[in-house]
Amino acid sequence: MNMAKIGLYFDQEEAEKRWASGQNVFEVFLFEVFEHLRIPYKKIGANDVLESFDIVIAVLESKRMESDEDLLEYVSTGGTLISYCGLEGLQEILGFDSIAVDQKGYAFLSNVLSQDLPPLRYLAADPWNPGAGLLKVKEKGSMSKTNAAADSAVPVLQQIAYGNGTIQRWSINVPRTIVGLQQGTRPVTKDGIPAPDGTANLDENLLKADDGFELDWEMDRSHTETGMPYFAHPYADLWKEAIVGHLFACAAEKSLTVPFIDYWPDDVKHVAMISHDSDLNVDESALLTLETLKAEDVQTTWCMIAPGYNPPIYEKIKADGHELALHYNALHQDAGVWSEKAFSDQLEWLKKVTGLNHFTSNKNHYTLFEGWGELFSWCEKYGIETDQTRGPSKKGNIGFLFGTCHPYFPVAWADEKNRHYDVLEMGFLTQDLNHNTLADSSVIQPFLDGVKRVNGLAHFLFHQYHIYNQPKVREAIIEVIRTARDQEFTFWTSKQVNQWERARRKVVIEGVSGEIKIDGVIGRDDFVLLVPLAANQCSDDEETVKRFGFQCRKVKTVSNIV
Repeated sequence: MNMAKIGLYFDQEEAEKRWASGQNVFEVFLFEVFEHLRIPYKKIGANDVLESFDIVIAVLESKRMESDEDLLEYVSTGGTLISYCGLEGLQEILGFDSIAVDQKGYAFLSNVLSQDLPPLRYLAADPWNPGAGLLKVKEKGSMSKTNAAADSAVPVLQQIAYGNGTIQRWSINVPRTIVGLQQGTRPVTKDGIPAPDGTANLDENLLKADDGFELDWEMDRSHTETGMPYFAHPYADLWKEAIVGHLFACAAEKSLTVPFIDYWPDDVKHVAMISHDSDLNVDESALLTLETLKAEDVQTTWCMIAPGYNPPIYEKIKADGHELALHYNALHQDAGVWSEKAFSDQLEWLKKVTGLNHFTSNKNHYTLFEGWGELFSWCEKYGIETDQTRGPSKKGNIGFLFGTCHPYFPVAWADEKNRHYDVLEMGFLTQDLNHNTLADSSVIQPFLDGVKRVNGLAHFLFHQYHIYNQPKVREAIIEVIRTARDQEFTFWTSKQVNQWERARRKVVIEGVSGEIKIDGVIGRDDFVLLVPLAANQCSDDEETVKRFGFQCRKVKTVSNIV
C-alpha cells in the first residue's frame, strides 16, 4: 500500500479575523493530534492546489465563495474531504439544514468505526439535516443527551457523495471538544460545581485546575467494588482514537495507508509514573519514601515546596536517580501569591537549596490554577518543560477528570492566537490511595485498564508525608508499583517522559517501509513505525499490533540522517 497524501486545510486569513474579534480557534488542536503520532501531512491554505492530496481535512475554512468552489471541485474530481463540524459555506450549496441540539451530550459510534468505543462525551455540535436534497448521504452513529442509550436519529457522521469523491462531515466539533475536556472551555475565575454526593467540595474559595472540568458528576463516574467513585473514561484520548481510526478507514477505501510512530519505544509496552509533593517537608518522610522506592527499584519525580528538606536529603534523592522538580505554592494560607514573580522566586529558591541549575518539571501545590495560560507562559519563560498540575484535588473526582492520560502541548487563548505552549502537560489520576480521607486502592486496576486502552501515561501522586504517616498509603504505593509491573508497565520520571516525547517529535516519516529522517539530534533509535493494514494484507510472518481499530505492521525504522 502506498502512503496517503494528506493536507490539513487552514485558512490563515479567516483565523486572523476570528482572533481579532476575540474568538478562539481551538480547531488548531488537530495539528497536535497529528504531531503527537507523527502522521505525515502538509499544512495548506486557500491558495494551494488541493488536487495533489488524497485526503484533505478542513481544519478551518472561510465562507468565501472561491474557497467553497475550490473544496467542491476537489471533491468532485475524486478527493476525500473530512470536516469536524465545519463547512458552513457549503451547507446551503449542498442543500442541508442545521439541526438544533444541545451542545453537550454523548456520541454513539457503534457503526462508525472498526472498533468499539463507549458513548463519548462531546462539548460542541452542529449536525446537518439533508432535507430533500438530491445527494446520496450515508449516516452513521447517533447523538444523545445522555450516555444511557441513543435517544435520537441525529447522526454523528455523514458521508456525502459528491461527484467522484466524498465529504465526510462529523456533526461533532472534535478538536474543540478535546480542548474543552483537557483544558476547560473558559478561564478559571470561580469555583467549580461540587459533587452532589459530597465527595468533591470544589466550592471552597480556592481556584484550582479542577474548577474548570467539563464532565458530568452523574453520567461520567463509575464506582469500584468498594464504592469508590471515579471518572472512568479518557474521553479526549478516545476522541483522538475515533478521528484517527476514521482517517485510516478513509485512506483504506482508496487502497492507501497512513503510517505513524507508536506512542512508546520498541521495548516499552506501557508507561507509568509516580510523583511526590514534599508538603510539610519532614525529613523522616523523605527517608522512608526513598527506602520504599529503593526496595521496589523505582525512580520517581519529587516536587519540592519551600522551605524544603535539609540539604543532605537532596543528595540522597539525586544519588538514587530520582528527579527533583518544583512544587509552586500560591496558597494564600501559606502567604502564597499567584504571580510570575512568586513562581520565579520559588524556582530560584529550589536551585539554591538543591545545587541544580535546571529543572524540567513543575506541579502546583493543591492543583491551584487561575486563568487560562498564565502558568504555561511562566513555565516557558523560566525553562520548565513539563507541568503536572492538571489532576484531581478531591476524593470524588479522581480518574480521567480531564479526559486524558496522554502527554500533550496545551493551546493558548485567542489573545495569543491559540498557539501551542512549549510545555508538555502530563496530569495525574489520583493521589495518596488508602489515605484515611481519600480513595482506596480498588481504583488501581480500572485506572491501569483505562491507560492501556489508549496507550497513555499512568501517573499516580503520593505525598512523602502520607507514605510516612499512614502505613496503608505506603502499602498502596507498593501495590501500584507491583500491579503495574505485573502488567508490563515501565516506570519513568516526568523528565524521561518529556525527553522521549520531544525526541519522537523530531521524527519525520518519509515512507511505509521504515524510511524516516531525524530533524535534529535525539540520540536514540528505538522508535516504532506502524503501518495500518487492510484485512486481507495481514500475514502470519509479520509482527503486528492493533491500533485505532486496525492491525498495523511494525517496521524497523531506517534513518536517512546519522
